[in-house]
This record gives sequence, C-alpha cells and structure tokens, in this order.
Amino acid sequence: MNSPALLPTPPQDEAELLQRAQLLAGQTFAALAAQLGLAVPANLKRDKGWVGMLIELHLGASAGSKAEQDFAHLGIELKTIPVDAQGKPLETTFVCVAPLTGNSGVTWETSHVRHKLARVLWIPIEGDRALPLAERRVGSPLLWHPSEEEDQQLREDWEELMDMIVLGQVDRITARHGAWLQIRPKAANSKALTEAIGEHGEPIMTLPRGFYLKKSFTGPLLARHFLL
Repeated sequence: MNSPALLPTPPQDEAELLQRAQLLAGQTFAALAAQLGLAVPANLKRDKGWVGMLIELHLGASAGSKAEQDFAHLGIELKTIPVDAQGKPLETTFVCVAPLTGNSGVTWETSHVRHKLARVLWIPIEGDRALPLAERRVGSPLLWHPSEEEDQQLREDWEELMDMIVLGQVDRITARHGAWLQIRPKAANSKALTEAIGEHGEPIMTLPRGFYLKKSFTGPLLARHFLL
C-alpha cells in the first residue's frame, strides 16, 4: 500500500463529503483500489469489511472500528449497502452492537442506535455475486436523516427489543421481532459468548447480538430517493 500521507484527509464539511462520495459513483472497486495501491481480494469470504474500508479510505473517514460515527466531526455515519441490478438491498444493514447488560436508564434519545442513525451517508454498491468483485461499481450517494415518522417506528422497534433484553428474554428474540429494526447474533463463532441477563435476573452467557436494519426499511428508503 502507498504511504498513508497519500490517503485523503477527513472532509472539512458535509458538502466536501458529499462531493467526494459523488466522485466515487460509477467507478469500479478495481479502479478505486488501484488509486490507493490496494489489492482487490478474490472474494469477500475472508474480507467481509473490505468494501466498506475501501470507501472509508476514499472519503477520509476517521472512526475506524471505534464506536463513534465514521465522520464524528460532522455527525455522519457511513453505510455501504449491496444492491441488486434493480437497486434493491441484498442484505440487512448492521447498525451497532446491542448492549445486553447495564441498560438501566437508557432511553431511545440517548441510545447508540439513534446516535448512529441520526445522519447516514448511504452508498449503494453492486452486490451481484455473479459479478467479479473487481468489476463491481459504486452507486450514487444519499445523505439521509430520519423523518419524524421514521424516528417513531425505529423507536418502537428499539423499545420492544430492549424490553426483551432487560426482562431476560434475549434468547427469545428472533429476526421477526421489530418492523424495521431487528436483533441478530453477531459473533465470529458459537464459542464467542458474552454476559446477559436471564429470565430470573441471573447472569447468563449467550452469543453477542447486533442491531440491524431490515430490508423492509432500506428497500423503500432507496426506492423513494432514487425513484426505482
């Protein structure tokens, strides 16, 4: 890889971030990787976060794997979203890790989920697995923040899911709970356990969980803004 000095610095404002994102639209992963001196992996089986990292580097994101927003100084989170040829999302979108303990006093207003979704720069990317990774292209960006109605539905989903966690029902949560927001296990393997609360208030060990946005939310969101 080239010297880090050649990597873009964080954008100074929202307009610069959006301009950078618009310059990526239509470019292949191969072209974007070559500009940074990166090799394109054969596939994403072992490099799941590679595309997100590639986009982050081009845009000058600073958060890395930290819990804050990708562009914390602008209050903006970056989300790449694989889509099919019709522009429909191919998978759910990870938001953040779900806290399974220490949740007393946490409200929707102070939650990590709401913080992450306050302003999102959505970047659709070609996700058709029949296309070689190097040939897939980046789509046009969308800078979004939730409307009152969207915020209300996300709040209701979050409160339903957090109530189940606090009441010791974490192992009863399925992907069907929540209209737009869901909780799913998020672990490299079945041995990576974390502490949670059982039905009688006792400590239990379970798989880590993550909050994800369902395709039933991101699909209509992209369709509205891109007139699909």
